[in-house]
Amino acid sequence: MPAIPHEVPHLTVEEFFGSPVRAGATISPDGTRIAYLAPWRERLNVWVESVDSDEEARCVTADDNRSVLRYHWTDDPRWLLYEQDGGGDENYHIYRVDLDDPDAKVVDLTPFPGARAVGFETSVARPGKATLHLNHRNPLEFDLYELDVATGELTVLAQNPGHIGGLLHTPDGKLYAHGLTADGDIELSQWDPGAGTMRPVITFDGSDYPLDIQPFQLTPDGTGAWIGSSRDSDRTRVVRLDLASGAETEVDSHPLFDLDPRSAVFPTLPSPLICDRRTGELMGVRYLGERQVIRPLNPDFAAVLENLEKLSDGDLLALSSDVSGQRWVVSFNHDRDPGVTYLYDHTTRQNRMLFRPYPHLDAEVLAPMAPVTVPARDGLELPSYLTLPVGVQPARLPLVLLVHGGPWHRDSWGFDPSAQLLANRGYAVLQVNFRGSTGYGKAFLKAGIGELSGAMHDDLIDAVHWAVEQGYADPDRVAIFGGSYGGYATLVGVSFTPDVFAAAIDFCGPSNLVTYLRNVPEFVKPYLVNNWYLYAGNPDDPEQEADLWARSPLSRVDDIRTPLMVVQGANDPRVVKAESDQIVDRLRARGLEVEYMVKEDEGHGFVNPENNIDMYRAADHFLARHLGGPGSS
Repeated sequence: MPAIPHEVPHLTVEEFFGSPVRAGATISPDGTRIAYLAPWRERLNVWVESVDSDEEARCVTADDNRSVLRYHWTDDPRWLLYEQDGGGDENYHIYRVDLDDPDAKVVDLTPFPGARAVGFETSVARPGKATLHLNHRNPLEFDLYELDVATGELTVLAQNPGHIGGLLHTPDGKLYAHGLTADGDIELSQWDPGAGTMRPVITFDGSDYPLDIQPFQLTPDGTGAWIGSSRDSDRTRVVRLDLASGAETEVDSHPLFDLDPRSAVFPTLPSPLICDRRTGELMGVRYLGERQVIRPLNPDFAAVLENLEKLSDGDLLALSSDVSGQRWVVSFNHDRDPGVTYLYDHTTRQNRMLFRPYPHLDAEVLAPMAPVTVPARDGLELPSYLTLPVGVQPARLPLVLLVHGGPWHRDSWGFDPSAQLLANRGYAVLQVNFRGSTGYGKAFLKAGIGELSGAMHDDLIDAVHWAVEQGYADPDRVAIFGGSYGGYATLVGVSFTPDVFAAAIDFCGPSNLVTYLRNVPEFVKPYLVNNWYLYAGNPDDPEQEADLWARSPLSRVDDIRTPLMVVQGANDPRVVKAESDQIVDRLRARGLEVEYMVKEDEGHGFVNPENNIDMYRAADHFLARHLGGPGSS
């Protein structure tokens, strides 16, 4: 393998996967303070500092068990809320911090053991209040509550009657319920609990929305909702849904791109809807092709956006403003300048950089991520991203195929620490949006139906062949590496196509689709009809159960001969540890060496930095042994 030149340093795993010095900054509603995430006792916690004074920043949360990743300003800048689960179990609680009283203890506003709070939202129409769903009454049913932030009082707005996926409460007190029909379609109805009646408002083809309708956000007056709709179109656009009549009126669309779908899977990423902090009105919409496009919907935001986009040649990531729309805090997604964050004043047009989350990472050392298009064997074009190592001739390199999860998700341009670590080691990295990925229209999405371990996997193999034919990759030194669905794809790779890969790393991937689907949380199972049951099969149907087994890596475990590394979180509620145990046990019983790493304090994906560092250090050594790379130092 061509050596990495001396001027390109061999970066450590810690430099890519250690905690950022700062990240996730937002501005308070009154524009006087900035909150952000930074380490405290080796965990990310929320810190607050003044915008205008040199007063020392203060850590306002104190979680030394698990990093905090999600927090919220309220309309009253005294109160800050954050979400936290227990060791990766995804039973999130809402906690309140009193910023005016540094000695006040953090308050758990949802103190119900084993319950989870989901769908947390604030509304400009109800100052001091928030709505959320809780399942502490019945683990299988999420009831709708209103939270008084200042007092902590929880008021039941609606008790789930037992067949409802989500509930909406308008400012004037109307209730709307959405759930699935017997045929799997998504139905929105106005619900009168007193009379026990449901008035259907509108029905959507459930197969168009494997992860439900995203986004779905009430308008400030409560008479409508802004939703992502693909009715009568291949592309998803923003429409205003009238809650009385069910009429859809287009608000905005892009001729080529879908709404940015990523926040449906990763709620820490921003919504495709950009709303005014004071009025709640829609100001802009995010779309995602090879790169992001933001379309402003009013001239005021258009003027702000024009100046914000001058701050970086990356894609605008998180943005927040004070209620006046004068002061803004914005961060950018960039393949070689991750998360650079600015304060911008629209009145003075002045800006200053607040921080770079990873100041030790030099853009000249990091590798550019290039959009490429890979042709599938049936002619379908697969939007992909190729990251090539810096300073190395891009010829016959060892290749790592990084496979995204979901599968109802997509890879996108920007900083990817996994890809950057691998490129720094001299590997070419290919990330493929195989059929069934979201964000490329309904036809591309539905081309994945029935194709797990079939055409979805063929797309990955075709991508490897493309990289070889283009001269980038050495066919004898190809690895596959993925998490969640990507972990399943990794196991499929070594069991269905064992001759293609020289090494494989599976991170929390299902090994047996039958046992995987039987062990997902009970409250999730009714909502699998438009995703796993449609795309793969329902294990309660004997014929489909047999097909699921045939598409499972465990069914071909005797064909595996590729060196394999398996990584698992012990508390994973989605892909339980037994999924990894069973394939590791079977392979070890055959006398094959399998590296197996289990982290007892993690769930579906690792949060705490030392666990990510351990995993990627082991992966680094593993790939070096089997692909001939330089490995860790």
